[in-house]
Amino acid sequence: MIISRMTRSFAGADRVLALGTLPVAGAVLTATVALDLLLVVLGNVTDFGTNQQYVHHVLAMDTTFRDGRLIWRAVTSPALQDAAYVAIIVWEALAALVLAVGAVSWFAALGRRRDCTRARQASTLGLLMGLVLFGAGFLAIGGEWFAMWQSKAWNGLDAAIRNVTWQGLALIVVQLPSQRAATPRSGDGV
Repeated sequence: MIISRMTRSFAGADRVLALGTLPVAGAVLTATVALDLLLVVLGNVTDFGTNQQYVHHVLAMDTTFRDGRLIWRAVTSPALQDAAYVAIIVWEALAALVLAVGAVSWFAALGRRRDCTRARQASTLGLLMGLVLFGAGFLAIGGEWFAMWQSKAWNGLDAAIRNVTWQGLALIVVQLPSQRAATPRSGDGV
């Protein structure tokens, strides 16, 4: 009787410890990045004007050092600035959608103890989309091409670095090789 109880409690511990596997970590990281991007999209759509001003100032370079050797890069057309902002929102929404598909795929695969290839692929695509947006878009283009680093008022480099770090870490975890979940044998109590 005591041995039977110990075996059952170890089986319960195995279930809890299964939450510490790489596929679960990939699922959780993918889901949290998807949630973050969905909230960013929601904020950009419901409070359109706040970040619209940010994009306008970064592209116009009106709060940089006004160096004549750089200012020729400025985009001062409100229509082009708004088009860039809408493109950013659409890209964020697409990345969030792909990541949501990845997260659902992870959880579905984990629940059925199936191969996580589809989940890994969707997560990878969504995370790469996020890295392109925040790495290439905000750090490289915004930060360097439009000299956003020079602006004290309209500088989004800290947020971009935070996103690149978080999404890059998630991408590494998603890409780590993991053993396929073992199918429980009869009598294991799982």
